[in-house]
Amino acid sequence: MTRSHAAAAWAALYGTLALVWTATGRGFPFGTNDPAGDASLLRGLPAEVGAPLFAVVLLATAVAALSLPTLNPRGAARTALLAAGWSVVAVLLVVVPDMRLLARAGYAPMLIVGAPFGWPPVDFADVFTWPVINMAVSVLGGLLLARALLAWQFRTAGACVSCGRKGGTASAARVARWGRRAAYTAVAIPVLYAVTRFGWLAVVLLGVVELDPADFDDDSVVWAGAGLGAFACVGAVLTLGLVQRWGEVFPRWMVGLAGKRVPVKLATVPATVVAIFITSASLGLLSSGAMSHLGDEGVWLVAPMLLWPVWGVALGAATLAYHLRRRGTCRVCGAGDQEAPTTASPTVRGAGGQGASITASPTVRGAGGQGAPTTAPAAGSRSSAP
Repeated sequence: MTRSHAAAAWAALYGTLALVWTATGRGFPFGTNDPAGDASLLRGLPAEVGAPLFAVVLLATAVAALSLPTLNPRGAARTALLAAGWSVVAVLLVVVPDMRLLARAGYAPMLIVGAPFGWPPVDFADVFTWPVINMAVSVLGGLLLARALLAWQFRTAGACVSCGRKGGTASAARVARWGRRAAYTAVAIPVLYAVTRFGWLAVVLLGVVELDPADFDDDSVVWAGAGLGAFACVGAVLTLGLVQRWGEVFPRWMVGLAGKRVPVKLATVPATVVAIFITSASLGLLSSGAMSHLGDEGVWLVAPMLLWPVWGVALGAATLAYHLRRRGTCRVCGAGDQEAPTTASPTVRGAGGQGASITASPTVRGAGGQGAPTTAPAAGSRSSAP
């Protein structure tokens, strides 16, 4: 199954489900039908409008996705199709989901580890509700459509449908530079968020402050915030791997994997998903005013969350840089980029203070198989020839 067929199949199935919502008047999971959707960008959407709208857009998307392999427009027509396609992708990835997907991702490790022991005592039907399930389905469809649309965009631009390269190669060193800046930004923001959550937990446990019953039922919300803070710290450490050596080669303490190359998708797939969750959560929270009820005394809790849109974009950019830097030679077109090292190559100093790289020079073979360096000897070095 091709990328466009996979996207078309998803859109057709989900569009058919939206038709059922429209015909029966039941099942639409978003908008006014979502009792916990106060922080959703779709919170004001009536079901009688949303269900048929979803059906029309999704079924039209299915038809368009099936047609992608044969469509070859130029100029304004191509631009219009790309604008429409990427608009649908944006809605599926950052408009339909909200904060609940990010929260479930943060709690997932605790739920998985504690499930065999009956801890925490939660009803999974309350955790994975019908709206949350549909948000996950929406993100899946958005990613499938993005893959198909990107391949079509590459093809109609005369580039490789797999890697997008066209003629020359990108500068891996330049990618590494802006990738590092994006990665460090994506590390700093979650650490700042975690500090405020851990500080909140500390002052509540020590009795320095008391929770306002008008805002909080009990202190479980504080523990939940601390849990998300811990998840943010783990995410910050993993984000560092996008620009560190151990993010490319498994470290020595990982028995069975030590010294092996880290698969590129092992880093880029989860990082992309988390970047989507963060961006969608931040847009919903900021647009709903859900954080304003904390007032002036809680501004220090809210301030780090105001940076979440930057966090999502920075993480996405760092992930893209990691992919571009490590993608290597394309299996389809044969184009290849020189992989940029995460740190500068060490040098050794010779007489006179001249620095020379310790990496080996490439060689060419002459008659009899003798190898000769392709670069000239360094100035001041002595030749072994008589």
